[in-house]
Amino acid sequence: MGSRIPEFLLDSSSGKTIPLLGFGTAEFPFGTSSATMKQTLLHAIKLGYRHFDTAAVYQSEQHLGEAINDALRLGLIKGRDELFITSKLWSIDAHHDRVLPALKKTLNNLKLEYVDLYLIHWPFSLPAGEIEIPPRKEDILPLDIKSVWAAMEECQKLGMAKSIGVSNFSIKKLETLLATAKIPPAVDQVEMNPLWQQKRLREFCENKGIHVTAYSPLGAKGTLWGTNWVMDSEVLREMANAKGKTVAQISLRWAYEQGVSVLVKSFNKERIEENLDIFDWNLTSKELQKISQIPQRKGSVGTEFISEEGPYKTVSELWDEDIGLAFDHVPGLGDAAEVCLKAID
Repeated sequence: MGSRIPEFLLDSSSGKTIPLLGFGTAEFPFGTSSATMKQTLLHAIKLGYRHFDTAAVYQSEQHLGEAINDALRLGLIKGRDELFITSKLWSIDAHHDRVLPALKKTLNNLKLEYVDLYLIHWPFSLPAGEIEIPPRKEDILPLDIKSVWAAMEECQKLGMAKSIGVSNFSIKKLETLLATAKIPPAVDQVEMNPLWQQKRLREFCENKGIHVTAYSPLGAKGTLWGTNWVMDSEVLREMANAKGKTVAQISLRWAYEQGVSVLVKSFNKERIEENLDIFDWNLTSKELQKISQIPQRKGSVGTEFISEEGPYKTVSELWDEDIGLAFDHVPGLGDAAEVCLKAID
């Protein structure tokens, strides 16, 4: 593993660790950066990034596989084991008998024998078929957590995934999974940043031995689900100016100090390097206190997964909590306005 980025021990019995800063590969519309992505990923490996996050739905697995091959050929890394690779099961394959074939396809795309971490991407299923983003509302189906997780456990037993976990799972959905799981999830990858701090979820996960990985630590501006709230935060901007740092660095350092691993995505060479510069300084207790008092609101609302006929009829059913948003900030929320959304701790 790269020496510049600290790591967290995921599994004491195997010694498996996860780098606490990783590089995301989701660029919406998915597949739009395919011409430049391989070179961007190679540049990130050169700089010292060792955790790379992809997913079947991102259309970036093949580019990451090519970048890994090139990094080995060029001697940027000595072996595959220096990298930590995460991928995710898309909802069309979130059915018991489709999990293993889906991971085999992912490994083929990546040209790898295993991934370090394999996650269920969302807590719902879709009919088998072509990927549609966003999915048709009538296609959204309940996830059979017990049978799909049993297939995920098989992936780990076969050595195709060193660790398994979930993404976008609430406390309630984690409890459902844990009730029947033989192998508990190693990770829950969720949206987390100074404007959506996930205090209750993090406390639950810590008690259950589940590591939290933060996506959208800068708010994911310019994506399907992103907002400018983090980068436009006056509290964070004042802090950044006072410390001679960027708002992005303040946000990443804050997440790192919460004990989670962080995924950051940029295709700008200067910012890719800048985002690494968060380890040799810290936030003061006063600064951390100020950040803890920022009003909370979720950026990735998931309205595209809400349907009267589907498993989640309201936003609060998807997340099992209020998500701290005013209705005028929620594009397409429409008739879901009966949902009580208010600021939370």
